Amino acid sequence: MCRRPRSLPCASAAWKIGWACGPAHLVAAVATAKQYLTYATGTPFQAAVAAMLASKTAWVAGLRDDLQTNRDLLREGLCRAGLTAFPGEGGYFVQADVRAWGHPDGERFCRELPLRAGVVAVPTSAFYQGDEVPGRLVRFSFCKDRQVVKEAVRRLVAAR
Repeated sequence: MCRRPRSLPCASAAWKIGWACGPAHLVAAVATAKQYLTYATGTPFQAAVAAMLASKTAWVAGLRDDLQTNRDLLREGLCRAGLTAFPGEGGYFVQADVRAWGHPDGERFCRELPLRAGVVAVPTSAFYQGDEVPGRLVRFSFCKDRQVVKEAVRRLVAAR
């Protein structure tokens, strides 16, 4: 398993390994688009993930439970800090509306948050183009050690 040093920020939670299931015409469309997005996929990693999913169901269930606990802890903490947090049903992120802290702009909020609370977030607008950018939203990651999530929550509540 690849581990990153705890002191370094991580732009990605993990290597992107996956699969697609569905009607043949949709899977074909995904495969067509994918061939133009990446040069190569970590084939050995795909085989390892498939083997792990087939044989380590207890580990997968434990990981799922840990992530759900962290998600709920973070979401509840964001609400205690006065932010409107939206329930996440997948991924490693909780979206929050920052207007309650007096910020109509998620980018500005994210620039100031490390100074104010020692916590970082990413403006959701970084993932959008055009006129429909949700400028008031930011995302927080919860794929961290439980103590890191608890400390972030403590800092956010104190910074309120």
